[in-house]
Amino acid sequence: MKKSLYLVFSLVLVLAFVLSACTTAKTEIPVATESPAGTDAVTTEAPAPAEPPVEIHFYFTSFNKIPETDAIESVEEALNAITVPKINATIKLHPTFVANYTQQINLALQSGEGLDVFHTLGDFPQYVSQNKVIDITDMIDTDAPEAKAIVGETFLKTSTIQGRLYGIPDLKGYALAPVLAYRNDIMQEIGVDPSTIKTVNDLTAVFEKVKAKYPDMIPLAPVNTGVSGLIQSIFGIDYLGDDYYSPKGVLVGDSLTVVDFYQTQEFKDAVTLAREWYNKGLIMKDAATSTSTALELLTSGKAFSYIASYSGNQAYVQISAQSGQDIKMLRVAQPYLGTSSVNSLTHAVASTSKHPEEALKFINLLFTDKDVINLVIYGLEGRDYVKTDEDHVKYPDGQDGNTVPYTAQLSCGIVGNQFIQYAMDGTDMADLELWDYENKNSALSPAMGFTFDNSSVSNEVSAVVNVINEYLPSLQTGSVDPEVELPKFIEKLKAAGLDKIIAAKQAQLDEWLKIQ
Repeated sequence: MKKSLYLVFSLVLVLAFVLSACTTAKTEIPVATESPAGTDAVTTEAPAPAEPPVEIHFYFTSFNKIPETDAIESVEEALNAITVPKINATIKLHPTFVANYTQQINLALQSGEGLDVFHTLGDFPQYVSQNKVIDITDMIDTDAPEAKAIVGETFLKTSTIQGRLYGIPDLKGYALAPVLAYRNDIMQEIGVDPSTIKTVNDLTAVFEKVKAKYPDMIPLAPVNTGVSGLIQSIFGIDYLGDDYYSPKGVLVGDSLTVVDFYQTQEFKDAVTLAREWYNKGLIMKDAATSTSTALELLTSGKAFSYIASYSGNQAYVQISAQSGQDIKMLRVAQPYLGTSSVNSLTHAVASTSKHPEEALKFINLLFTDKDVINLVIYGLEGRDYVKTDEDHVKYPDGQDGNTVPYTAQLSCGIVGNQFIQYAMDGTDMADLELWDYENKNSALSPAMGFTFDNSSVSNEVSAVVNVINEYLPSLQTGSVDPEVELPKFIEKLKAAGLDKIIAAKQAQLDEWLKIQ
């Protein structure tokens, strides 16, 4: 049932750039040692390899229709024309739909075959504690020095646990703001001025008007199975290495005391609002279990809106192009930056990889080579997209994201270096400046840079996650009464060992703070 992007739709998901130590004021964030926007494709050709090229399997999340095998193979062929001369490796692409991604990664890791590079999609600490990714501390200077310089030491610290580096976070606007993505034509028809909407509490009246005018339309769709977006809209929560979907001990606001998220007033308010919406028919009735995504429901005309998190102000251009609807977005909360905002999409080398050096070199290309990253995201020029200028692309005439043979366009900002990826036609490139500004000026968690090592409580983590998976989807989508189910949820979490996890987090955080 996990995850969206906030990641992920970006969700997911998905926030900052500085180690804030014990201060809570907005902090001036140092830039990377090289400017991402100025990064060009690596052009130096390696000498002809003496050995046959190795094969690197790359898994990444896609929110688009998964391409047919022949379309993927044609993109791989174009990629290999670049990667064989540069890193002596051929690439096998595995775009994987977000709802199945974590399961597919775990299956590949268990089999020990066919997985070299992947991004962690919110589970970074778990992959480290379970020894599923390799320590690249002593490799990065040799195999990915350019990516190290581009991302910068501050960002890399978020993918470090107990002084060791386990991956490279994607490079993008980290300041993800919760937004309502909505059909602009419907908003105009119901006569609501979007500028009057400031928080999620203002949405009740909007959804009621949608339901009154369009009784068969879903006012609010889940961005993914069991994800209403209301948790993402809570300001000032640092999940301390967890993701939005399974918080296990958090910081609230300026406090440095780790608490049970599910006992906070903020969580109770969110699930109470979800229940109100559910009882009024304002949220999809089977949102807790439906596998239909918000994008699918928007595309089919069945839904009015969804709540997710995005950087900048231009994500609606991509969603409009993909859905064929006139989509706009408005913020329902301000961004808040914590370690998980950065390392939730960490590019890692699988512990099962037989070719870790080449795998890390391929990650390096995702951050440095414009041709490589745009092949992965957009496919083949002329067939899957056409350029409208040097920085912008669109689908070929008469086609969209559902009809071109290959696209992973909605994974922009999820894979590699977004600053060297093409933007969809109509996107204002000034958004890059906004990303940089908000990375530097958004509110920061006092524990920015801290990542929890859960290896000492791995059994408790597994047990607690099972309880969260049982209760959280129905609570946050309003399917159950929080007055009845929330106390049961809290009791089961305690029985599963949540208090032990919180104590371990607090102890590690206290030690981390001493050396900042």
